[in-house]
Amino acid sequence: MSIKVVMLGAGYVTAHLATGLERLKKGLIEPYGIPLAKYALPYSLRDIEIVGVYDVDESKVGKTLYDVAKEVMGSEYPVPEELKTVIIRRGIRRKSTDGLDMRAKGLDDLMSYEDSLKTLLNEWLDLRPDVIVNVITTEYGEEYPDESVALGKILRGDVPATHSYAYVASMYAKIKGGVAFVNAIPTPVANNPGLLKLLEESGVVVFGDDGATGATPLTADLIEHLTERNRLIEFIVQFNIGGNTDFYALTRQDRNHMKELTKTSMIKDITGYEVPAFIKPTGYLEPLGDKKYVAMHIEYISFNGFRDSIYINARINDSPALAGILCDLIRLGKISLDRGWKGTIYEVNAFYMKKPGPQGAPNIAKNKAYELLLSKFGLK
Repeated sequence: MSIKVVMLGAGYVTAHLATGLERLKKGLIEPYGIPLAKYALPYSLRDIEIVGVYDVDESKVGKTLYDVAKEVMGSEYPVPEELKTVIIRRGIRRKSTDGLDMRAKGLDDLMSYEDSLKTLLNEWLDLRPDVIVNVITTEYGEEYPDESVALGKILRGDVPATHSYAYVASMYAKIKGGVAFVNAIPTPVANNPGLLKLLEESGVVVFGDDGATGATPLTADLIEHLTERNRLIEFIVQFNIGGNTDFYALTRQDRNHMKELTKTSMIKDITGYEVPAFIKPTGYLEPLGDKKYVAMHIEYISFNGFRDSIYINARINDSPALAGILCDLIRLGKISLDRGWKGTIYEVNAFYMKKPGPQGAPNIAKNKAYELLLSKFGLK
């Protein structure tokens, strides 16, 4: 009954997910931060097994997941010995590390791009994952209008690493008989018509894009609250500053733009009108580490023309929050495969993602999305 998982990216999120899962299995922690933990799903949290982890950072490739987790958690945080059995494998790089100050080398640097895809496919056929989770550093990626454009770009290698991984997932799914691909970063997959069509026809279940964990879902619910009470929102300001690798990558404008798109897509969908807004990651400050700083200001007009304001300041541990929802997404991915579903599933994406696929699907308040999710999987 295990769910075999391959993680793309050996950073903070994977370290927290792997460490937290092992501690849950030993009864050392409660499943806080996992939205569906109180529901009886066909698969328990104990069924999740990470069988492979991929990265291109030379400081990680070849080390064990235990080694990487120790570096992330520090000496005072207990890291389970079980993580010593998982070795960080070399993934595909493409342009995912361009402009970043790190020593990186992918399979596609050591061999032809075509051979790197084949090598990855053969490794996955050996590992036999049910779910592939993408948590690599945010990278720029285009949307392809149709399947032929997507396939042409991928075969030429003119794509980000995320799309290369998704293509290998499609080849793997044809042989294995399906796989779930969870895209927890902004690079478009579930919102990418051509790529999504390719994946769907191959039997891939796609969840995405960009896991919603911190200020974004809170902003969505606040906007819904104000809209239901017919208060006119005049403007929204929301920004984050962090010190982890993803915030470092977001100092590049093209990567920051991908994140900004997923954060701002919800406002008009919920309110029904254009709202002046500034919502995006705005800076990198290394001492903050993984605990990002969030600030929010919403100005609105209430009865008789009076103006009110909402101010929020918060410090949020970024990666554990995402790791918590991945525990659900992994199980929902396997359940979806068992039910014979393929393509993207809006009810999942609407609750767990900043920009829910498929392209053009409405971004709704997370409390409403939660009810849709429960209904879709027969949990209410």
